[in-house]
Amino acid sequence: MIRTLYYMPGQTIRTEIQPQEFASLIRNRKGLLWIDFNGEPSTTCEPILQSFNFHPLAIDDALQETHSPKVDDWGEYIYIALNYMQMTNKHDWEMEIDEVDIFLGQNYIVTHHDHNVPALDKAWEACFRDTRNLQQGADHLLYKIADYLVADYMPIVEKVDEAIDLIEDQVFDRPSSQTLEQLFTLKRILLAMRRILLPQREVLNKLARDDYKVIDPRDRVFFRDIYDHLVRLHDVNESLRDLVGGALDTYLSVINNRMNEVMKTLTIITTLFMPLTFITGFFGMNFFAADPPYEGWTEPLILYITMGLIMLTPFIMYQWMRRRTWV
Repeated sequence: MIRTLYYMPGQTIRTEIQPQEFASLIRNRKGLLWIDFNGEPSTTCEPILQSFNFHPLAIDDALQETHSPKVDDWGEYIYIALNYMQMTNKHDWEMEIDEVDIFLGQNYIVTHHDHNVPALDKAWEACFRDTRNLQQGADHLLYKIADYLVADYMPIVEKVDEAIDLIEDQVFDRPSSQTLEQLFTLKRILLAMRRILLPQREVLNKLARDDYKVIDPRDRVFFRDIYDHLVRLHDVNESLRDLVGGALDTYLSVINNRMNEVMKTLTIITTLFMPLTFITGFFGMNFFAADPPYEGWTEPLILYITMGLIMLTPFIMYQWMRRRTWV
């Protein structure tokens, strides 16, 4: 899908603009053109991008969709690659990580992405809801898009934080293999987010501090604000990773302690019955019809003494282990 938006001060916002009009519209410095490619094949996108005289390398970067966040300055325009993360299934923690490619010119912005990006939809709706988002130029529109992209990380961070709290309770109450699986899932999500936040933070830092021809120096403060948000997000991500690591260590400690308790119980049972096994094995428990000269072993008194010894030995062993603080 290709959607277009053209704003001219004092006029109604135009949509559904034909590609043949793009060249004439961008020649008018007072207007603002936004072209959004959503899941369009390369054969459709490439001719339109070439009509803007973008460098072939920049076009290849935009169509390959295999880059980490970066910014390239081409003089009359800049090429920006940003990543986004969104949750596709809240129950199974399925995440979608994709790339948004942006060409920013003096009075136009071109976005390209393979899948639907909620942040771009929010920015698109904001333009129709309040034209001030368009009156301040293409660089300010880029700020709104980047701001929505970064804001979409917060629901994921909050959900991960809630999940960690629940897991910390489960670790002590009812740890299971599912608890361990959830911990590794959260760890994987946080690592994936970290791989995005670090380079994306540097991109916003460059937009906030470097001198680009297509970005008004007065608008750099907006990109600095997004940079600050990314710094805080990275700090929160590191804190959550520490919490996940601590919960994982606690889980392993609880499981080991429970295993030790089980082994301790089994060892006590084995130790208590070990003397009984020795006694029964030594005497053979033949109290009936013994051959000479061992007729005395079959007397009732010997049987009673042996039975008393068998019953008394576990108690004696238990008291001895208790005095040694083994139980």
